[in-house]
Amino acid sequence: MSSATTDPRDRIHLGGVATSLAVLVALIVAMPLTAPLFHWLFPTLDRPVYVRASFLTLTLDHLALVAGASVPMIIVGIAGGIFVTRPAGREFAGVIDTITAVGQTFPPAAVLALAVPVVGYGAAPALVALFAYGILPVLDNTIAGLRSIPPAALDAATGMGFTAAGRLWRIELPLAAPVIVAGIRTSVAIAIGTATIGSTVGALTLGSPIIEGLSGSNTAYVLQGALLVAALAIAVDRLFAALDGWLRARAQ
Repeated sequence: MSSATTDPRDRIHLGGVATSLAVLVALIVAMPLTAPLFHWLFPTLDRPVYVRASFLTLTLDHLALVAGASVPMIIVGIAGGIFVTRPAGREFAGVIDTITAVGQTFPPAAVLALAVPVVGYGAAPALVALFAYGILPVLDNTIAGLRSIPPAALDAATGMGFTAAGRLWRIELPLAAPVIVAGIRTSVAIAIGTATIGSTVGALTLGSPIIEGLSGSNTAYVLQGALLVAALAIAVDRLFAALDGWLRARAQ
């Protein structure tokens, strides 16, 4: 029987989610009010708080960019992992691993530079960079999760009359879910941090104050953007931790 409703660890995960979200919201709301603090820390700055866009807008656009890259990244990564663990796709495993590994060897800035002439400035090249840079953990963990399923479980499913598709959806994917989610968690964390450089090609993200602060020697802007990126990354990671705990409880 699942202990998902009674395990104290679940309450800890949910408490972490609530706390991290509260910190993120507090930073978004309070950041425009911190001008006196940043003026005290950096008295030479005329404009100590970023004002070109609201911090709420920056956060929502940053999340939209991450989600826009993560959804296809997750779909393609899981589909690719399923394909190469099926009899028809095993011979392509090496090729797919090589292609995705090559995507990881290119720095995101290089991918942006290559994508801009093709898709133009704005969010599009950032989406390409995030997708190329984040698909490998999803693919690798999907393969690892599916290959780690005990043969006895697969034999039992076959003996019960499951078709190949039924065995995949009702046995293999549920058992592999914690490992797959761990890969998604890694990829999304990478995307949240990497999305900041999208502002170098015109995308509106939490990297906008960081990039402007670096170019204008405004340390306050850099700190404001970095604090919100860190708070967002922690909040999303806590959400995945809660999901991971729930999946593992169901698997018991």
